[in-house]
Amino acid sequence: MSYVLVTGATGTLGRALVPLLREANLRVRILSRECAPTGCEPGTWVRGSLSTGENLDDAVRNVNTIVHLATAPRGHDAILTRALVDAARRGPRMTAPLPHLIYQSIVGVDTIPLGYYRQKLAAEQGIEASGLPFTILRATQFHDLVYSLFAAQRRMPVALAPDIRLQPIDVRDVAAQLLGLVRAGAAGRVADIGGPDIELASDLARATLSSFRRPGPHAAVGSRRPIVSLRLPGATFAAFAAGQNLVPGNRIGTFSYPDYLMARAAAARQLAEEEAAAAADDNPSSRESG
Repeated sequence: MSYVLVTGATGTLGRALVPLLREANLRVRILSRECAPTGCEPGTWVRGSLSTGENLDDAVRNVNTIVHLATAPRGHDAILTRALVDAARRGPRMTAPLPHLIYQSIVGVDTIPLGYYRQKLAAEQGIEASGLPFTILRATQFHDLVYSLFAAQRRMPVALAPDIRLQPIDVRDVAAQLLGLVRAGAAGRVADIGGPDIELASDLARATLSSFRRPGPHAAVGSRRPIVSLRLPGATFAAFAAGQNLVPGNRIGTFSYPDYLMARAAAARQLAEEEAAAAADDNPSSRESG
């Protein structure tokens, strides 16, 4: 019985991919530092760590495909990836083929001299030299990342945005591409993908801040907040400004950033309504007396 192993399965992209794999009747195994949830089917969850090597041999046992989504924000992706590659290659495999390793990377890691991007590129190069059958997919920034960048400034009197263009993509569209790659088998470096729209970062900032609306006469306070576009010195900013983070020729999906903002707002309203209803049910004074 073979599995598709997913690292980083509890992250933003992993949470979108795992249900797709299961809906496709693929047996999924999750590698996580957390304990398996109650009722988890045996063999479908391994508590382990790429950074320490804990239980990696168990994680890759009877695996024919690995989707490597785990990342280290502080820049250790190449080390984590090497540990995974070593585990995939290690031990007596008898006649079983080496697993197909799929790696999700970022557009521009080879041309934008950002420290985190250099680690992603080093991870790609380690996979290419590993001897494993592999596929590498680069994507532009997720909607969630763009949102977090500007939402963090919602209480500031002035919002800052780099004077660059971005092409945010929905994680569900990336997950759909990864599912196709799992089914297709090893393909090497495949075409980069980006979201449906290319927009100025300042416009994305304005849209994000406008989504934080207050009730009453000041409802549009977010849209009136000044947005300051920043131009910075150095090769990294120059590469972004030159559009090396974009994929204008391969736009994937139709779920735009405004669609994403509306979906977030709808989910927040629904959650607030459910919490209000639950609070009313728990408050005896809110109920009508019989």
